[in-house]
Amino acid sequence: MAFVKVGKASDVPPGTAKVFEVADRYVAVCNVDGNLFAVDDVCPHDEGSLDQGDLDGFEIECPRHGARFDVRTGAVTALPAVVPIDTFGVRVEGDDIEIDVREA
Repeated sequence: MAFVKVGKASDVPPGTAKVFEVADRYVAVCNVDGNLFAVDDVCPHDEGSLDQGDLDGFEIECPRHGARFDVRTGAVTALPAVVPIDTFGVRVEGDDIEIDVREA
């Protein structure tokens, strides 16, 4: 799948995450010091919405049980989750955020 425009970079201030729906998925775009990363918004441990948790550096925390994931790679960085989350390519054209959502 090609990159799909989902929103504006100005809508995702540094230190925050915002969810966009694209290709029947919810994807959280995380702004870490001006760099954007896109991850699956659903925690594999208990299906919590990751965008509702804290973004601390490159880690996003599930608000339900505290599982943490690296937004760059999707790797689990803290239990109770043991399965990584999907990550997606992100690019910014002007102020437009574009995400490459592929079949996982």
